[in-house]
Amino acid sequence: MKKFGLIGFPLGHSFSKKYFTQKFEKEGIDGCRFDLYEISQIDLFPKILQENPELLGLSVTIPYKEKVISFLDQLDPACREIGAVNCIQIRDGKLTGFNTDYIGFKNSLEKWLSGIKPKALVLGTGGASKAVVQALKDLSISYQMVSRAESQKANFITYQDLKNNPDILDTHHLIVNTTPLGTFPNTEEMADIDPAYISGKHKVYDLVYNPEKTFLMRSLEARGALVKNGLEMLELQAEAAWKIWN
Repeated sequence: MKKFGLIGFPLGHSFSKKYFTQKFEKEGIDGCRFDLYEISQIDLFPKILQENPELLGLSVTIPYKEKVISFLDQLDPACREIGAVNCIQIRDGKLTGFNTDYIGFKNSLEKWLSGIKPKALVLGTGGASKAVVQALKDLSISYQMVSRAESQKANFITYQDLKNNPDILDTHHLIVNTTPLGTFPNTEEMADIDPAYISGKHKVYDLVYNPEKTFLMRSLEARGALVKNGLEMLELQAEAAWKIWN
C-alpha cells in the first residue's frame, strides 16, 4: 500500500483527503491511500514517519509550513527562496521539501488576471504569504504586505496604515488574502479592510475555499469587486504535489 497524507493542526475539514480519495477512485489508481496526521506540535513529525514506513509523500498545512523545514534533508531551490514548504517527497528515507502553493497560485492568478498587472496588497505574513509573494515577484506585480504588527521590513504596512491612508486602496487594485480569517466555522470574520474604499476596479483573491464565498469576498463584491476563492489554486497545487510524489 502506497501512503500519502497531510500534516497540520487542526485538520477538521481537509480539502486534500477528499480530493485525493476521489482522484484515486475516479482515475482507478489502486493501492494508494491518503490519511490525515493531525499533530499538535511539530516535534511529533518524526513519529509519523516512523509509524508509517509506506509514506511516499506528505502535504503540509498551517501551522507547519515553515517549522517543518528543519526536519528535511533538502529543499527544492525555488522552495528555498520562498522559505515555506507545503509538499514533502519521501524517497529512500530522504525528505525533500517543495512548494506547490506557489505553482498553484501563480498559474491560477496569471489566468485570472489575463495580462493585466495591478499593484497588490497581500493580507497576512504567514507561510502561505511567502508563496504568494514569490509568485507576484515572478509575474512582475508590485506588492505591499499588510500585517497587524509593525515591521521594519520594506514593503510592509499595517491595517492601521490602510485606515490612515485610504489612497493606498485606491492605487492597489489586487487584494490577496493569505490569512485563515473567514474559514469555516468562523465564517463571519475578515481582515480589517474598509469596504467603503473598494470599487469595481478591485480584484480580490481569497486563498480560503471553505466557505465558497468568504465574508471578505461577499463584503467587497457588494462594492463591485471581482472575487475568487482558493479552490482552483488548491486543485492545481494538489496535482503538482501528485507529480512530485510519483
